[in-house]
Amino acid sequence: MTPFEPLHPFDVISGALTDTGLRRRVNEDSHLASFPVFVVADGMGGHEAGDLASAAVIDAFRRFVGRSDVTPEEVAEAVRAAHAAVGAISRGTTRGAGSTLTGVVAVQQNGENRWIVVNVGDSRVYRLLSERLEQLTVDHSIAQEMVDAGRLAREDMSTFEGRNVITRAVGGEQSPADFWLLPVVTGERLLICSDGLSGEITDEAIRAGLLSGASPSQTTGALIAQALHHGGRDNVTAIVVDVVGGGIHPRLEDTTGGLVTSEPATGTIEVETVPSRRRRHD
Repeated sequence: MTPFEPLHPFDVISGALTDTGLRRRVNEDSHLASFPVFVVADGMGGHEAGDLASAAVIDAFRRFVGRSDVTPEEVAEAVRAAHAAVGAISRGTTRGAGSTLTGVVAVQQNGENRWIVVNVGDSRVYRLLSERLEQLTVDHSIAQEMVDAGRLAREDMSTFEGRNVITRAVGGEQSPADFWLLPVVTGERLLICSDGLSGEITDEAIRAGLLSGASPSQTTGALIAQALHHGGRDNVTAIVVDVVGGGIHPRLEDTTGGLVTSEPATGTIEVETVPSRRRRHD
Protein backbone atom coordinates (compact mmCIF):
# COMPACT_ATOMS: atom_id res chain seq x y z
CA MET A 1 0.00 0.00 0.00
CA THR A 2 1.43 3.37 -0.97
CA PRO A 3 1.33 6.33 1.46
CA PHE A 4 -1.22 7.97 -0.84
CA GLU A 5 -3.64 5.06 -1.03
CA PRO A 6 -6.80 5.83 1.01
CA LEU A 7 -7.53 3.73 4.08
CA HIS A 8 -11.02 2.34 4.55
CA PRO A 9 -12.43 3.16 8.00
CA PHE A 10 -13.97 -0.33 8.25
CA ASP A 11 -13.66 -3.60 6.35
CA VAL A 12 -16.13 -4.72 3.70
CA ILE A 13 -16.27 -7.25 0.91
CA SER A 14 -18.80 -6.95 -1.87
CA GLY A 15 -20.10 -8.57 -5.03
CA ALA A 16 -22.31 -7.21 -7.80
CA LEU A 17 -24.07 -8.66 -10.82
CA THR A 18 -26.63 -7.54 -13.38
CA ASP A 19 -28.65 -9.42 -16.01
CA THR A 20 -30.90 -8.25 -18.83
CA GLY A 21 -33.54 -10.82 -17.85
CA LEU A 22 -35.57 -13.07 -20.09
CA ARG A 23 -38.04 -10.60 -21.61
CA ARG A 24 -36.04 -7.42 -22.22
CA ARG A 25 -33.66 -6.68 -25.07
CA VAL A 26 -31.82 -3.82 -23.34
CA ASN A 27 -30.50 -3.66 -19.78
CA GLU A 28 -31.64 -0.32 -18.36
CA ASP A 29 -30.14 -1.06 -14.92
CA SER A 30 -26.82 0.48 -13.87
CA HIS A 31 -24.83 0.00 -10.68
CA LEU A 32 -21.68 0.99 -8.82
CA ALA A 33 -20.10 -1.17 -6.14
CA SER A 34 -16.78 0.33 -5.07
CA PHE A 35 -16.08 1.56 -1.53
CA PRO A 36 -17.61 3.71 -0.15
CA VAL A 37 -20.53 3.72 -2.59
CA PHE A 38 -22.89 0.85 -3.41
CA VAL A 39 -25.84 2.02 -5.53
CA VAL A 40 -28.30 0.67 -8.10
CA ALA A 41 -30.32 2.66 -10.66
CA ASP A 42 -33.18 1.25 -12.74
CA GLY A 43 -33.77 3.41 -15.81
CA MET A 44 -37.09 4.18 -17.48
CA GLY A 45 -37.64 5.44 -21.00
CA GLY A 46 -37.16 2.36 -23.16
CA HIS A 47 -34.30 1.82 -25.57
CA GLU A 48 -34.29 5.55 -26.30
CA ALA A 49 -33.12 6.76 -22.90
CA GLY A 50 -33.61 4.37 -19.97
CA ASP A 51 -30.05 3.09 -19.98
CA LEU A 52 -28.72 6.63 -20.39
CA ALA A 53 -30.79 7.83 -17.42
CA SER A 54 -29.58 5.10 -15.06
CA ALA A 55 -25.97 5.60 -16.18
CA ALA A 56 -26.26 9.34 -15.47
CA VAL A 57 -27.50 8.60 -11.95
CA ILE A 58 -24.53 6.33 -11.26
CA ASP A 59 -22.09 8.85 -12.75
CA ALA A 60 -23.19 11.40 -10.14
CA PHE A 61 -21.76 9.09 -7.44
CA ARG A 62 -18.46 8.08 -9.06
CA ARG A 63 -16.53 10.95 -7.48
CA PHE A 64 -16.88 9.26 -4.08
CA VAL A 65 -14.98 6.11 -5.05
CA GLY A 66 -11.89 5.55 -2.94
CA ARG A 67 -12.72 8.23 -0.38
CA SER A 68 -13.17 7.75 3.35
CA ASP A 69 -14.33 11.28 4.17
CA VAL A 70 -17.64 11.59 2.31
CA THR A 71 -20.26 13.63 4.18
CA PRO A 72 -24.06 13.22 4.17
CA GLU A 73 -24.34 16.65 2.56
CA GLU A 74 -22.21 15.52 -0.38
CA VAL A 75 -24.52 12.56 -0.94
CA ALA A 76 -27.51 14.90 -0.99
CA GLU A 77 -25.69 17.05 -3.55
CA ALA A 78 -25.02 13.96 -5.70
CA VAL A 79 -28.75 13.24 -5.72
CA ARG A 80 -29.44 16.78 -6.89
CA ALA A 81 -26.83 16.39 -9.63
CA ALA A 82 -28.47 13.11 -10.71
CA HIS A 83 -31.87 14.81 -10.92
CA ALA A 84 -30.40 17.53 -13.13
CA ALA A 85 -28.59 15.08 -15.41
CA VAL A 86 -31.62 12.84 -15.93
CA GLY A 87 -33.82 15.89 -16.49
CA ALA A 88 -31.50 17.00 -19.29
CA ILE A 89 -31.68 13.56 -20.90
CA SER A 90 -35.47 13.52 -20.61
CA ARG A 91 -35.84 16.87 -22.35
CA GLY A 92 -33.97 15.48 -25.34
CA THR A 93 -36.36 12.55 -25.86
CA THR A 94 -39.89 12.14 -27.13
CA ARG A 95 -41.01 9.73 -24.38
CA GLY A 96 -39.17 11.22 -21.44
CA ALA A 97 -36.78 9.42 -19.12
CA GLY A 98 -36.32 8.68 -15.46
CA SER A 99 -34.63 6.32 -13.06
CA THR A 100 -34.85 4.87 -9.63
CA LEU A 101 -31.93 5.24 -7.24
CA THR A 102 -31.17 3.23 -4.16
CA GLY A 103 -28.12 2.25 -2.18
CA VAL A 104 -25.73 3.01 0.64
CA VAL A 105 -22.70 5.27 0.95
CA ALA A 106 -20.24 5.13 3.83
CA VAL A 107 -20.02 8.61 5.34
CA GLN A 108 -18.44 10.41 8.26
CA GLN A 109 -20.75 12.26 10.63
CA ASN A 110 -19.44 13.86 13.81
CA GLY A 111 -16.34 11.68 13.58
CA GLU A 112 -18.33 8.42 13.38
CA ASN A 113 -18.73 5.95 10.54
CA ARG A 114 -22.27 5.72 9.21
CA TRP A 115 -24.16 4.34 6.28
CA ILE A 116 -26.36 6.83 4.56
CA VAL A 117 -29.15 4.97 2.81
CA VAL A 118 -30.70 6.84 -0.13
CA ASN A 119 -33.83 5.97 -2.08
CA VAL A 120 -35.98 7.31 -4.91
CA GLY A 121 -38.41 4.84 -6.50
CA ASP A 122 -38.95 1.13 -5.90
CA SER A 123 -35.48 -0.39 -5.96
CA ARG A 124 -34.58 -1.59 -2.46
CA VAL A 125 -31.97 -1.89 0.27
CA TYR A 126 -32.23 -4.83 2.67
CA ARG A 127 -30.14 -5.63 5.73
CA LEU A 128 -29.54 -9.07 7.23
CA LEU A 129 -28.33 -8.91 10.82
CA SER A 130 -28.39 -11.80 13.32
CA GLU A 131 -30.50 -13.80 10.81
CA ARG A 132 -33.15 -11.04 10.74
CA LEU A 133 -33.98 -9.51 7.37
CA GLU A 134 -35.17 -5.91 7.26
CA GLN A 135 -36.08 -3.74 4.30
CA LEU A 136 -34.36 -0.44 5.04
CA THR A 137 -36.00 1.56 2.26
CA VAL A 138 -39.64 2.38 1.61
CA ASP A 139 -40.92 1.90 -1.94
CA HIS A 140 -42.23 4.99 -3.69
CA SER A 141 -44.98 3.12 -5.51
CA ILE A 142 -48.73 2.79 -5.83
CA ALA A 143 -48.46 -0.74 -4.46
CA GLN A 144 -46.67 0.46 -1.29
CA GLU A 145 -49.26 3.18 -0.78
CA MET A 146 -51.98 0.52 -0.94
CA VAL A 147 -50.09 -1.66 1.56
CA ASP A 148 -49.76 1.33 3.89
CA ALA A 149 -53.50 1.97 3.56
CA GLY A 150 -54.33 -1.66 4.36
CA ARG A 151 -55.78 -2.29 0.88
CA LEU A 152 -53.09 -4.70 -0.31
CA ALA A 153 -51.12 -7.42 1.46
CA ARG A 154 -47.36 -7.10 1.22
CA GLU A 155 -47.05 -10.64 -0.13
CA ASP A 156 -49.35 -9.66 -3.03
CA MET A 157 -47.24 -6.71 -4.19
CA SER A 158 -45.33 -8.74 -6.79
CA THR A 159 -48.55 -9.85 -8.53
CA PHE A 160 -50.44 -6.55 -8.23
CA GLU A 161 -51.37 -5.24 -11.68
CA GLY A 162 -49.93 -1.80 -10.98
CA ARG A 163 -46.74 -3.06 -9.33
CA ASN A 164 -44.52 -1.14 -11.76
CA VAL A 165 -46.16 2.26 -11.19
CA ILE A 166 -43.83 4.37 -9.08
CA THR A 167 -44.63 7.70 -7.45
CA ARG A 168 -41.11 9.19 -7.45
CA ALA A 169 -38.26 9.00 -9.95
CA VAL A 170 -34.92 10.69 -10.44
CA GLY A 171 -35.52 13.33 -13.09
CA GLY A 172 -39.19 13.68 -12.18
CA GLU A 173 -40.95 16.58 -10.54
CA GLN A 174 -41.93 16.36 -6.86
CA SER A 175 -39.57 13.40 -6.37
CA PRO A 176 -37.41 14.08 -3.32
CA ALA A 177 -35.07 11.39 -2.07
CA ASP A 178 -35.43 9.70 1.30
CA PHE A 179 -32.30 9.38 3.44
CA TRP A 180 -31.54 7.28 6.52
CA LEU A 181 -28.37 7.44 8.65
CA LEU A 182 -27.49 4.11 10.24
CA PRO A 183 -24.56 2.73 12.25
CA VAL A 184 -22.08 0.42 10.55
CA VAL A 185 -22.37 -2.98 12.25
CA THR A 186 -19.81 -5.77 12.07
CA GLY A 187 -21.50 -8.87 10.72
CA GLU A 188 -24.27 -7.15 8.80
CA ARG A 189 -24.99 -8.10 5.19
CA LEU A 190 -26.60 -5.52 2.90
CA LEU A 191 -28.45 -6.22 -0.33
CA ILE A 192 -29.08 -3.43 -2.84
CA CYS A 193 -31.29 -4.52 -5.73
CA SER A 194 -33.57 -3.41 -8.53
CA ASP A 195 -37.19 -4.52 -8.58
CA GLY A 196 -36.26 -7.18 -11.11
CA LEU A 197 -35.11 -9.16 -8.07
CA SER A 198 -37.58 -8.15 -5.35
CA GLY A 199 -40.48 -8.44 -7.78
CA GLU A 200 -39.68 -12.05 -8.65
CA ILE A 201 -38.72 -13.69 -5.36
CA THR A 202 -40.14 -13.38 -1.87
CA ASP A 203 -38.54 -11.76 1.15
CA GLU A 204 -38.12 -15.21 2.67
CA ALA A 205 -36.28 -16.42 -0.45
CA ILE A 206 -34.06 -13.33 -0.26
CA ARG A 207 -33.38 -14.04 3.42
CA ALA A 208 -32.51 -17.66 2.68
CA GLY A 209 -30.18 -16.59 -0.11
CA LEU A 210 -28.37 -14.10 2.10
CA LEU A 211 -28.07 -16.72 4.85
CA SER A 212 -26.48 -19.29 2.54
CA GLY A 213 -22.95 -18.60 3.76
CA ALA A 214 -21.74 -18.00 0.22
CA SER A 215 -19.49 -15.08 -0.71
CA PRO A 216 -21.08 -11.81 -1.84
CA SER A 217 -20.30 -12.60 -5.49
CA GLN A 218 -21.71 -16.11 -5.24
CA THR A 219 -24.79 -14.79 -3.43
CA THR A 220 -25.61 -12.21 -6.11
CA GLY A 221 -25.34 -14.93 -8.74
CA ALA A 222 -27.63 -17.28 -6.84
CA LEU A 223 -30.26 -14.59 -6.17
CA ILE A 224 -30.33 -13.46 -9.79
CA ALA A 225 -30.59 -17.10 -10.93
CA GLN A 226 -33.69 -17.44 -8.75
CA ALA A 227 -35.22 -14.30 -10.27
CA LEU A 228 -34.64 -15.67 -13.77
CA HIS A 229 -36.09 -19.04 -12.77
CA HIS A 230 -39.25 -17.28 -11.56
CA GLY A 231 -39.80 -15.46 -14.83
CA GLY A 232 -37.07 -12.87 -15.30
CA ARG A 233 -39.63 -10.32 -16.45
CA ASP A 234 -37.33 -7.34 -15.91
CA ASN A 235 -33.68 -6.41 -15.82
CA VAL A 236 -32.26 -7.57 -12.51
CA THR A 237 -29.31 -6.19 -10.54
CA ALA A 238 -27.98 -7.09 -7.10
CA ILE A 239 -25.13 -5.89 -4.89
CA VAL A 240 -24.24 -7.70 -1.66
CA VAL A 241 -22.02 -5.97 0.91
CA ASP A 242 -20.61 -7.73 3.99
CA VAL A 243 -19.16 -5.70 6.89
CA VAL A 244 -16.44 -8.02 8.14
CA GLY A 245 -14.72 -5.72 10.65
CA GLY A 246 -14.45 -2.24 12.05
CA GLY A 247 -18.13 -1.64 12.76
CA ILE A 248 -19.87 -1.54 16.12
CA HIS A 249 -20.72 -4.78 17.90
CA PRO A 250 -24.15 -6.16 16.95
CA ARG A 251 -25.25 -6.28 20.59
CA LEU A 252 -24.72 -2.53 20.84
CA GLU A 253 -26.89 -1.92 17.78
CA ASP A 254 -30.58 -1.32 18.46
CA THR A 255 -31.58 -0.84 14.79
CA THR A 256 -32.40 2.79 15.48
CA GLY A 257 -31.23 5.19 12.81
CA GLY A 258 -31.73 8.70 11.56
CA LEU A 259 -34.47 9.36 9.04
CA VAL A 260 -34.59 12.33 6.72
CA THR A 261 -38.06 12.16 5.23
CA SER A 262 -37.20 14.07 2.07
CA GLU A 263 -34.32 15.60 0.19
CA PRO A 264 -33.16 18.68 2.11
CA ALA A 265 -33.58 22.02 0.39
CA THR A 266 -30.33 23.29 1.89
CA GLY A 267 -26.89 21.75 2.13
CA THR A 268 -27.47 20.57 5.69
CA ILE A 269 -29.09 17.23 6.48
CA GLU A 270 -31.31 17.42 9.53
CA VAL A 271 -31.76 14.04 11.20
CA GLU A 272 -34.85 12.82 13.00
CA THR A 273 -34.19 9.73 15.13
CA VAL A 274 -36.87 7.09 14.68
CA PRO A 275 -37.18 3.35 15.33
CA SER A 276 -36.45 1.36 12.19
CA ARG A 277 -39.75 -0.51 12.40
CA ARG A 278 -41.53 2.73 11.45
CA ARG A 279 -39.75 2.93 8.12
CA ARG A 280 -42.03 0.52 6.32
CA HIS A 281 -45.51 -0.79 6.93
CA ASP A 282 -45.93 -4.51 6.22
